[in-house]
Amino acid sequence: MRHVDVVELARALLDAESVTPACGAVFDVLEAALVPLGFAVDRFVVGDAPDGPVENMLATRGTGAPHLAFAGHVDVVPAGDGWTSPAFTSEVRDGLLYGRGAVDMKGAIAAFVAALSAQPHGGQVTLIITGDEEGPATFGTVSLIERMRARGIAPDLCVVGEPTSVSRLGDTIKIGRRGSVNIWIEVPGRQGHVAYPHLADNPIPKLIAALAELDALVLDHGNAWFQPSNLEVTDITVGNAATNVIPAAAKARISIRFNDLHRGEELVRRVEQIVHEHAPDASITARVSGEAFLTQPGALSAMLSAAILDETGLTPELSTTGGTSDARFLRALCPVVEFGLLNATMHQRDEAVALGDLHTLTRVYANLLRRVPLSQ
Repeated sequence: MRHVDVVELARALLDAESVTPACGAVFDVLEAALVPLGFAVDRFVVGDAPDGPVENMLATRGTGAPHLAFAGHVDVVPAGDGWTSPAFTSEVRDGLLYGRGAVDMKGAIAAFVAALSAQPHGGQVTLIITGDEEGPATFGTVSLIERMRARGIAPDLCVVGEPTSVSRLGDTIKIGRRGSVNIWIEVPGRQGHVAYPHLADNPIPKLIAALAELDALVLDHGNAWFQPSNLEVTDITVGNAATNVIPAAAKARISIRFNDLHRGEELVRRVEQIVHEHAPDASITARVSGEAFLTQPGALSAMLSAAILDETGLTPELSTTGGTSDARFLRALCPVVEFGLLNATMHQRDEAVALGDLHTLTRVYANLLRRVPLSQ
């Protein structure tokens, strides 16, 4: 079996520009690394603009149990300005590898592939790789799950390589995530001259009253595994350029991150009720991008924790903090946890990963591969 150098593969992935939605060259690089390791690679493109087209990859090797899946994404957010070196030309400086996607999450993908080349695994391994995680996720992991079900691919355990570590590599494993819902509110009014308010209907006070009540809500106080849910007003728009005109409409957007005490649609109904008490004619549009979920501590988190302790000397915290990830979809398949590199520079300019962390993460993943067959 060909040995894969984790830094060499990480650099090749970083050099393949893949702003979401991603297709093409970055998948070529990954396929070229996996085929010599005995993987059968299934690449497919789905979706139309504006959310697509998106390329996805399923790579499988071996048969039988235990069936371990590794999930990740090769798409990245736009680079932005101000980088010390080009964002899509990898560079090593002072022990750090720089490039957009170094920690989120091409470095982890490279580490898992390198681990596979170093550590045989007795059962089946599947890589679930999407080009649509940083975007709307319309044609990404959801499409991969549909493809897996059609092909009868059913993993027993799944690790997502998101950058979960906070201060040191190995300090945090994610065993769940809060849910997320965005809600758009539009309150209609009647435009008119400010000197004749009785001939108009100002929507702004109604919207402000509704937002004040929403902002004062205490959704819950958290629980054993989750922090309290929070509702935030993220935009207020009137768009009134005139100083002497009462506007015809006022709009706002709120975002709710919620724990497993709630469901997204229930929160939408609660918002609708409050808004309509103040503005009966208001229109409300909502998008639930993910429900809260928890993988109860068990065999998978125990094996991964033991592997981390072996290779780093750290006992990781089991956490549910942070934003959403594609684990919200993968939880429908099997128990899923997330573990990867330090998240300090993700989505920032000069995103970088320590070379030492790439090698350590490779050893952690290889250690996990050794443990999985023994646990069945």
